[in-house]
Amino acid sequence: MVKSINTKVDLTKNGTWFRGIPSYGKIMIGDKAFEFYNEKNIGDFVQIPWDEVTYVVADVKFGGKYIPRFEIRTKKNGNFIFASRDVKETLRAINKYIPSDHMRRSLSLWQGLKQRFTHRKK
Repeated sequence: MVKSINTKVDLTKNGTWFRGIPSYGKIMIGDKAFEFYNEKNIGDFVQIPWDEVTYVVADVKFGGKYIPRFEIRTKKNGNFIFASRDVKETLRAINKYIPSDHMRRSLSLWQGLKQRFTHRKK
């Protein structure tokens, strides 16, 4: 069994970790780290300390009424994409430990297309 690095847990939710194939388990947000544990495979987990996180990017749809997933970008270990039952509540719990200026919205479809074509012209 994996030992949690958190001393106090603020939120525990059912969640999904997207990495090729989805992995279903529990998302735990605590005072030291963001943690994900698979329900069925004990060795399938990720622990991301708060000092390792650079940005949290949320995929916001319909003016904030629907947020299907969020991405945690780290300094050394890459990007991790997660979804939970209540993403807004999860992001609010993350906001206690990550400053608001490090929480971003992902680009919309049109913004992404515009960015690709304007960079291509230069």
